[in-house]
Amino acid sequence: MTQSSNHTMCLTRSCRSATRQDRSRLSRRVALQWLATIGSTAYGRSLIAAPPNSAAVVEKKLITSITKQTLWQNRDGQGTTWFHPRACMLPSTPVPTALMLLQEIGGSDYFGPVHFSESRDLGKNWTTPQPIASLGRVPVDGHVGLQAGVCDVTPQYHPATKTVLALGHVVFYRGAKFANQDQLARFPMYAVRNHDGDWSERKQLKWDDPRGSFIYSNNCGQRVVMPDGDIMMSFTFGPESKHRMVAGVRCTFDGETLRVAQVGKPLTNQIGRGLLEPSVTRFDDRFLMTIRAEDGHGYVAVSEDGIDYAEQQPWRWDDGQAIGMSTTQQHWVTHGDALFLVYTRQAPSNQNVIRWRSPLWIARVDPERLVLIRESERTVLPLVGDGVAEPDAVALMGNFNVTNASPHETWVTVGEWMPKQNAKGNVLLSKIAWARPNALAPK
Repeated sequence: MTQSSNHTMCLTRSCRSATRQDRSRLSRRVALQWLATIGSTAYGRSLIAAPPNSAAVVEKKLITSITKQTLWQNRDGQGTTWFHPRACMLPSTPVPTALMLLQEIGGSDYFGPVHFSESRDLGKNWTTPQPIASLGRVPVDGHVGLQAGVCDVTPQYHPATKTVLALGHVVFYRGAKFANQDQLARFPMYAVRNHDGDWSERKQLKWDDPRGSFIYSNNCGQRVVMPDGDIMMSFTFGPESKHRMVAGVRCTFDGETLRVAQVGKPLTNQIGRGLLEPSVTRFDDRFLMTIRAEDGHGYVAVSEDGIDYAEQQPWRWDDGQAIGMSTTQQHWVTHGDALFLVYTRQAPSNQNVIRWRSPLWIARVDPERLVLIRESERTVLPLVGDGVAEPDAVALMGNFNVTNASPHETWVTVGEWMPKQNAKGNVLLSKIAWARPNALAPK
């Protein structure tokens, strides 16, 4: 480690040990000290020479490139349209093994059995997807013709037990479609992959609370594994379909069984189905939650303990302008030096695209003000086609995932979906390359 790196780490530790009231004052002093330390380097000179008050300076230097890769093709409709591609990294040498879960999509909320694929060269090549037996479909007792599947599954490596926890939720099908008329109570389902690569049976994450009698779920959500092995995450829940709530959740996990240990106070929204698909990250010793809603906004909330969150506020730009988001999830990109959000939003180029679900953007988060820095915005995956004149030919990308693949790159993975083009689409991988190693990523 270089002298400047050591100095930077010391400054970071001192900043985190300060009270939050002092932090804003410290941040300017830290920045000046850091620039003075590295000012003799080319990188330091480039920062010092940047225009003053340019909020995008740091992220433009931190993100060196964003590149797009197609993993599986089905724009011609001759193959399989894979959906919900979500990956995690498993320790191995010489590089970590990437484990991706994905499932076929055949219509609105209609998914096939969960499959897995692996890459041992940092995402360049992937094995042929194979089904996970326990995450397929099973008959529902007492309901002739009804089947229970699992969808919205997010895998995450659990270092303390050397296992992978794949957490989604139950979904019900009747024939070749989503069972609109007889969806039973919805709840989280999971399976565990052990160190040898074997998958467990499917299990329910149980929460006996009447507030979740219709649904409680962490579907598509990002989670945080704590040093003691506990898992910090969130629920969307409600006794009926409308006006769902979200709350912080702490779970214990012993490598076999996931248990709810604590649920925080709920956040509410009285529009439509309420608050949906929350994702959690930890940055600068605080927890942040980003939330999908149905009132034209996405929301953000903050917590000191990951259990009780302050009241949510709509995502805005740093100039105060609200950001138009239409009932679509957002996810965090967490680098040791900065926090980012990946999202969709309304723009002139996509005004007729369903829920504005293309393109995908990334912007840096101001974690104190809980706003996005407008001038930092970049495209993660571009809109392909004409989102104004021919929106039905634009592939939707609203269901995506973020993976810290290595200290040098973070991935955004998405399964395209063209609902009015026979559910065609490719699986895409966007690689965000970092100028400085991400201390939060697998080594």
